Amino acid sequence: MLKKDIRKLFRDKRNALADSEKAKLDDLLLIQFQAVDLPMLDTVFSYWPIRENKEPNTHLFTDFLEFRSPGLKVAYPRVQESTGNMQAILVDEDTRFARNHFNVYEPENGVEINLAIIDIVIVPLLAFDRQGYRVGYGKGYYDKFLAGCREDCIKAGFSYFEPVDVISDCHDFDVPLDLCITPQAVYVF
Repeated sequence: MLKKDIRKLFRDKRNALADSEKAKLDDLLLIQFQAVDLPMLDTVFSYWPIRENKEPNTHLFTDFLEFRSPGLKVAYPRVQESTGNMQAILVDEDTRFARNHFNVYEPENGVEINLAIIDIVIVPLLAFDRQGYRVGYGKGYYDKFLAGCREDCIKAGFSYFEPVDVISDCHDFDVPLDLCITPQAVYVF
């Protein structure tokens, strides 16, 4: 399937989820994630889920990682309009977030960190395939960002739905996931 077709199909599938069903799926994602044998982590890069897009509740996953690894540093993306690059901004309980023009919450304050210290990136996606490639929202910010991360940085996705067989129009610059969690399984690539 082509990315544009997958994007539409999985947006429609997400939009069809009732709030109660989504909450149940978030809990199942967390249960699957808790069973993953992760190394000790120092820094996680996450994102603020867009409620209107019915994205998985990444706060659950980040909270679990903070519980599991006391002292964990948490960073969120901020897009530099002039370059189209994403920065990793270290956040804490005092960080203020504001919506950008893509309707994405970004930290208004905080210190930019070097990508080399990030141990795991929670990557947004609409769908993924059996090879670990994902369909995002089509801007390419994350692929560019992930290409700058350490080779051993874990790239983790969360999906309410099982994978498609293959995304037929992947490009050389697409960066595959290392693992993707669904309510039913953990896929390791």
